[in-house]
Amino acid sequence: MAKIILTGDRPTGRLHLGHYVGSLRRRVELQNSGEYDEIYIMIADAQALTDNFDNPDKIRDNIIEVALDYLSAGLDPDKANIFIQSAVPELTELTFYYSNLVTLSRLERNPTVKTEIQLRNFETSIPVGFLTYPISQTSDITAFKATTVPVGEDQLPMLEQAREIVRKFNSTYGETLVEAQALLPDNKICSRLPGTDGKAKMSKSLGNCIYLSDTPEEVSKKVMSMFTDPNHLKVSDPGSLEGNTVFTYLDAFAKDEHFAKYAPDYKNLQEMKEHYQRGGLGDVKVKRLLINVLEEELAPIRARRAELQKDIPAVYEILKKGTDIARKKAGETLSEVKAAMRINYFDDEELIKSQQEKFNG
Repeated sequence: MAKIILTGDRPTGRLHLGHYVGSLRRRVELQNSGEYDEIYIMIADAQALTDNFDNPDKIRDNIIEVALDYLSAGLDPDKANIFIQSAVPELTELTFYYSNLVTLSRLERNPTVKTEIQLRNFETSIPVGFLTYPISQTSDITAFKATTVPVGEDQLPMLEQAREIVRKFNSTYGETLVEAQALLPDNKICSRLPGTDGKAKMSKSLGNCIYLSDTPEEVSKKVMSMFTDPNHLKVSDPGSLEGNTVFTYLDAFAKDEHFAKYAPDYKNLQEMKEHYQRGGLGDVKVKRLLINVLEEELAPIRARRAELQKDIPAVYEILKKGTDIARKKAGETLSEVKAAMRINYFDDEELIKSQQEKFNG
């Protein structure tokens, strides 16, 4: 069986460091590993509309932002098909068929859906499209016969529901769909990078993001305002690492070679941590190290983005080519699904022949 990846993002804003360490950097590694036969990267605009239906321009404007972030971070259109979800109508048709295989109560019990509903204050008025998000996600996964879906632990309930729908379909109509496996982050630190204010989630609405497209000045300003240890008032005070956002970011990005360049008093991050904990190391020095570390990571991304922005029609052409490939693959799966459900009326020559014999002997 071919090894196939399906993953993607909702285009509700530019991508930030949370996206980068949580999924995007890993996607580039997987793409370049040579282990996978096909890779599909979806810009999930249709799913984004489920809770932004009254602001379509927000989604429309951010399609290109996400595409630029993808390409500048290293996704290669020769190795990965980047496509727009709403431009693959086969996904919508599959969603409709799968909706018969799951109950309303099961959707309402999904822990991820319940959490997202609370975050958006949808408790009293849930858009149907938002509630059926897991069905749509099942359509996305199965349309490309994905064997692997990179997810964070918070998304495991969504993938498990998709697997349930696949099993229900196959038991009802015969073995047709592929049951995908989760690929969890290999670095727990990177599973969810906190916001610059120390809050658990980096979010545009909270204003606590460092974006991949931020200028050096913007990155520096955001790092210098980062949450650290509120009890570390003087340099001589012992500092705590727990909940200290600066050290969390260093855990995600710093390498031993960075210390030789930017903090030669230390061999590695562990030595710096120990000094901070016993006192005598100020937050400003740690933040300056982080600024340099992030600049090494972001400078090449920023430079590639600047080049890509010079030819936006070429970026749209990449999306169109990827979408055409996605449509072809999804169309093949849809044909198999309709055949299994016995609703492929015009393609079933045996059906037409048997009906002819039935009425004419």
